[in-house]
This record gives sequence, structure tokens and C-alpha cells, in this order.
Amino acid sequence: MISLTDAQLNAWLINFIWPLTRILGLIMVAPVFGHRSVPRSVKIGLGVFIALIIAPTLPPMPDIGLGSWYGLLILVQQLLIGIGIGFIMRIIFTAVDAAGEIIGLQMGLGFASFFDPQSAGQTQVLARFLNMLALLVFMAVNAHLLMLGVLVESFQILPVSPQPLASAGFFNVASYGSSVFSIGLQLALPLIAILLMTNLALGILTRSAPQLNIFAIGFPITLGVGLIMLDLTLPYFAPQFENMIQNGLKDMIMVLNTLRAGGT
Repeated sequence: MISLTDAQLNAWLINFIWPLTRILGLIMVAPVFGHRSVPRSVKIGLGVFIALIIAPTLPPMPDIGLGSWYGLLILVQQLLIGIGIGFIMRIIFTAVDAAGEIIGLQMGLGFASFFDPQSAGQTQVLARFLNMLALLVFMAVNAHLLMLGVLVESFQILPVSPQPLASAGFFNVASYGSSVFSIGLQLALPLIAILLMTNLALGILTRSAPQLNIFAIGFPITLGVGLIMLDLTLPYFAPQFENMIQNGLKDMIMVLNTLRAGGT
């Protein structure tokens, strides 16, 4: 008959529960894994599978009871760490959505929207198209595996510990979230420039020929120029997005380093 002491049972649980909490925090918000179309049972099963694989390779866990106040504090810390590093990669996809929204408004496609189950709101068709393209690039470059690699590495950079997390790390996560508009604007800038020149040309045409109905010819011209330029610039989207992914992975490591107590 196998008998287990409370100390042995607690050691086994903390070696599994605390890493699992960090893993589930990332899976909950990260692209691909955190999509609403993925069943919760699949997300939990994937988290358990990853935790079982990496648990034997992790640094020693603190000898603290799982049900104690310090144990619950560590549990919350691990959840915040997972959400923080997953949020960094989520921001990249949000910036792509912002670029699609900006381009759609400039092209006159702001009215073409539908319900997006991921954001639980109305999303422009062009923003959804760019998001799907970004998702395909994300999977093609194995960024989902690289993200899991950073997650495993996070246990070496920021081991499970009762020490409080540094506020500088959360400040970096918040400041990275403020870059959504700037990154989206950079992605949309080529089309914005072309559409701006198109609108200026239409304005000059209206001044020179006031009898023209600008509302009748302006919309199809703007829409046609926008679609043509979108087709011409799509081949350059994948390298830019891949570079954004690489920067996002570096920022995930940076956030982990700054989350350590004292920012050391």
C-alpha cells in the first residue's frame, strides 16, 4: 500500500499547480491559443500537458503550503506573469486590427462591418482580413512555438518565488499597450499616403470642374485605388509582421527581466 505524507503531497502539487497557473494565464490571452473558437477543455488540456512536460526541468519550488496565504499570493503572481507576457503578443494583433480600421476608414469601407466573436463587437471587414493574414503568418513562422519557448524560459528568468513582483514590469506592459495606435499607423501609412494624394487630386479636380459630382465619382475612385494599393502592398506585410513578432518576443523577455524584484 502506497502512503503519502502531507509534505510529499504538497511538494507534488506545488510543482504542478504553480507552473500550470502561469501557463494557463498565457494561454488565456495569447493569440491562437486564447481564441474564443478554441474550447476551454482544449486550453486546459494543453496547459496540463505542457506543465507535465516542463515540471521536472523547473528550478526547486519554495517550501510553502499551497493553501496558505503565501501560497495563494504565489498563485496570483503566476497568473499575472502569464497574462502579462501573453498580453505583449496580443498587442501586436490589436495593432493589426487598428491598421485595418484606419485603412478601411480612408478607403470608405467603414460601413462594411460584421460581428467578430473574438472581440464580441463589430469589426470592419478589412481589419478582419488583415487579422486573418497576420494569424496565418504567425503560424507559418512557428511564432506560437517560439512563444511557448519564451514561456518555458520564463521559469528560468523569473522562477516561482514568494518575492513580490517589481512594478516596473507592469508599467512596461501598460506602456507597450499604449503603442497600439502608433504600430497600426505605421502599418497603414503607405496606403494612407496614397489615399491622401488621391483625395487631394479629387479636391483639385472639383475646384477645376465644379459641375462634377464628387460624391458620385470620388467613392469608386478612392475604393478602387485603395484596393489596388492594398494588393500591391500585401507582399510586404508578411516581413513587417514577422519583424513585429520578433520584437514582441524580445519584449516578453524584457518584461520578465523587469518583473523581478527590484527590476534586477
